[in-house]
Amino acid sequence: MTVTAPSQSPQVRQGSARHGTGFWLIAAVFAISMAFSAVPTPLYPLYQQQDGFSPFTVTVVFAVYAVGVVTSLLLAGHVSDWVGRKRVLLPALALEAVAAVLFLLWPALPGLLIARFVTGLGVGMITATATAYLLELHVAHRPHAGRGRFELISAAANLGGLGTGTLVAGALAQFVDAPLRTPYLVFLVLLALSAVAVAATPETVVAPAVAPRYRPQRIRVAAADRLGYAVAAAGAFAGFAVFGLFTSLAPSFVAGSLHHPGRLLAGVVVFLVFGAAAATQAGSTLLSPAHRFTAGLAAEAAGLVVLGAGMHLSSLALFLLGGAVAGGGAGLLFKSAVGAVAAMAEPAVRGEALAGLFLIAYLGLIGPALGLGIATHFLPATTAMLWFSGVLLVLLGVTAVSSRVPGPARRKAAPEGPAQA
Repeated sequence: MTVTAPSQSPQVRQGSARHGTGFWLIAAVFAISMAFSAVPTPLYPLYQQQDGFSPFTVTVVFAVYAVGVVTSLLLAGHVSDWVGRKRVLLPALALEAVAAVLFLLWPALPGLLIARFVTGLGVGMITATATAYLLELHVAHRPHAGRGRFELISAAANLGGLGTGTLVAGALAQFVDAPLRTPYLVFLVLLALSAVAVAATPETVVAPAVAPRYRPQRIRVAAADRLGYAVAAAGAFAGFAVFGLFTSLAPSFVAGSLHHPGRLLAGVVVFLVFGAAAATQAGSTLLSPAHRFTAGLAAEAAGLVVLGAGMHLSSLALFLLGGAVAGGGAGLLFKSAVGAVAAMAEPAVRGEALAGLFLIAYLGLIGPALGLGIATHFLPATTAMLWFSGVLLVLLGVTAVSSRVPGPARRKAAPEGPAQA
C-alpha cells in the first residue's frame, strides 16, 4: 500500500550524499519487508496438503495477518513522527525476523497463525514509517527536485515488493528442497541485512524536547466532503478486495479448480496482480486525479469480467489476464484514494483521515476473503468466486455513479488535483 508522509514535516539536513545512499537502502529494506510478508501466499497449497486445511482455514490465516497490520497501524503507525524512523523500523524488522523463525520451527496451523499475526504487526509499523522515511531522505538529498522519484520508488518497493515476494517464494519452493523452510531461511538473512542498512542510514526526525503523550491513532472521517471521502474509501475497499482474493484463495484455486498445481505458478499469479498495480501507480503520474480514478474503476471492472470468464471457462490464460488488469485498476484506485483524502483533509487531521482510509481498505482485504472462504463450504469454488466478482462489479458501479456527484472539497481541489500518494 502507498501512504502519504505525515502532515508535520520533521527537520532534516539537506544536500547530504548520505541521504541519497540512505534513500536507496531504505527502498531496499521496504521492498524486502513487504516481500517477506507475501512469502506464505504461494505456499498455502502445500500447507493445505500437509495439515488438511480447508479453503476457509486459508482465509482465516490470511485474515489474522491483516488484523495484525490494522492493530499495528492503530497502535504504532504514527509513533515514528516523534521517536524517529529508525527506532520504529528496527523493532519492526525484529518482529518480521521472529515471524520467520516461527515459520521455520512451527509449521503447524497454530504456529502459522501466530507467525502471520506477528508478520502483520511488523508490516503495519514498516509501511507508514518507511514511506515517510523515503520522502524525507529524498527531500534531504534533492531539496529542489519534485517528488517523482519518491513516488516511483515507494510504489515499486511497496506493491512491487509484495509481488516479488510471492515470485521468489514460489520459485524457491519449486526448485529447491524443503519448500516450507528454504524461503524463510533466505528472507531471514535478508531481514538481518536490512537491519544493518537501517542502522547505516541517517535519521531524518529530530525528537521534540518534550515527547507527546502517547495515544493510539484516532480514526475519524476528518474531511469536509464526506461523500468524497466515502467515494475514496469505496475505491480503496474495492482495490484491496482484489488484493485479498489473490493473496488468500487464488493460489489454491489455480492449483485445484484450474488444475495447475505448480508452486512457481502460484507465485507468478500473485506477482502479476501486484506487479501490475505497482506499474500502473508508477505510470499514472501524468493523469489528472479524476482521470486516474475513472481509469482505475474501468480497469478493475474489465479485469473482473475477464477473470470471471477465465474461471467459468477454466482458462488459466484468461484468469491471469483478468488478474493483471484488475490488479492494475486496484493500484490506480488506491493511489487515487490516498491522494484524494490527503487533499480534502486539513493538515492537522490528515493522518487521522488517512488512518480511517487504511482501516476501510484493510476491511476490504479481510471481509471479502473471509466471505469467500465461508462460501466455499456451501458452493463450488468457481461459483463462489464468480459471485465475489459480481458483488465487486456492483460496488464499482455504485462508486462510479457517486463520484459524479459534485462536492465542495472536490470542486476546490479540481484545478490542481490532490496530493500524490
